[in-house]
Amino acid sequence: MKIKICGMKYPENIQEVADLLPDYLGFIFYPHSKRFVLGEHPTIFENFMLLDSLRVQKVGVFVNEDIKQVIQYATLYGMNLLQLHGEETPEYCEQLRYVGFPIIKAFGIDEHFDFSVLGEYEDVCDYFLFDTKSVAHGGTGQHFDWNLLRQYSGNQPVFLSGGLEIKDIPTIHDLIKDIPIHALDFNSKLEKDYGYKDLEKCKEVIQIVKNTF
Repeated sequence: MKIKICGMKYPENIQEVADLLPDYLGFIFYPHSKRFVLGEHPTIFENFMLLDSLRVQKVGVFVNEDIKQVIQYATLYGMNLLQLHGEETPEYCEQLRYVGFPIIKAFGIDEHFDFSVLGEYEDVCDYFLFDTKSVAHGGTGQHFDWNLLRQYSGNQPVFLSGGLEIKDIPTIHDLIKDIPIHALDFNSKLEKDYGYKDLEKCKEVIQIVKNTF
């Protein structure tokens, strides 16, 4: 089981969390997010050497952004994967994947979600991410009903998001018997403040995930 810690923002904190060796760190390039990585100083992006030194996969998170802007940011800041968290079309995903970026396509899940729409994205994305449906495009800190995921019959590996915290891990352990969960995506429940992660909580969740799966 892989671990993604998302919503990273501040240089010292990012370096500390990266040194714990989660598999992925997520950086949000959505201006309306409280964790917008370019919106407040100091940010990691003032220090390109620090970016290059990180021994984890860097995920750039975008919401309905212009494709040229996505490519510019992702290339400039050395993102390894792109997470698309808006209403991006299969054609949009295909264009970015053609450029060479692995694609994580996020979907907000509630009881009305139609899993059949995922079929259009199977061939143009590398992963799906399932999050709690919200007008804010994630970051709610709330769970959705994970039993809904039993309707998923696709082949793409899944990032599970939506207010995940340490106490959820036993339940998720049972869930993976039916669903191809590739990674657990943690954010707000590991924070001291928006974009600033609690190092002790990060250590604990990484250790528990490694011991459980």
